Amino acid sequence: MARAHQPGEAVFKSILPEDIDWKPFAAFPPSVRLAVVVGQPSEPGPYMVRVKVPSGVKLMPHKHPEDRIYTVMSGVFYIGLGERFDGSKVKAYPPGSVIVLPGDTWHFHWAKSGEYVTQVTAIGPLGLEYHDSHDDPRQQNHQSSGSDTMFDPTTHRTIPAADRKIGR
Repeated sequence: MARAHQPGEAVFKSILPEDIDWKPFAAFPPSVRLAVVVGQPSEPGPYMVRVKVPSGVKLMPHKHPEDRIYTVMSGVFYIGLGERFDGSKVKAYPPGSVIVLPGDTWHFHWAKSGEYVTQVTAIGPLGLEYHDSHDDPRQQNHQSSGSDTMFDPTTHRTIPAADRKIGR
């Protein structure tokens, strides 16, 4: 019996480095870029994204509801665990490293020694909640009742949890 393919995976295709479409992501600092490589992160099912973080940028403590597998593509990826940013607690992972991050684990990133690119593989929908809403870039332009969101790859925007629950 044949298995059904995941969305977007029924036909052979390749994604070359020059085909990667880097875009800003509202939940990240303005200089950080995200590219959807495979899948639809806002939908249930597997997805793969890449995240490019310039030198010196910090992603403050946050968590994702989904389990994630990070692969370091380039640069050195620094990640720490906990609800408060502590630069002394980040661990360095060189290119080729794989990090398994269980869902709902508070963590933070720092491009401490230069730009890095990670590839994130997970089962959607993608969600991101900052521990402190003041660290959430989405809060800088408007007030919201929460920071738990999903990513819409069509509009490259985040969908607040409140909007998802009432079907907006």
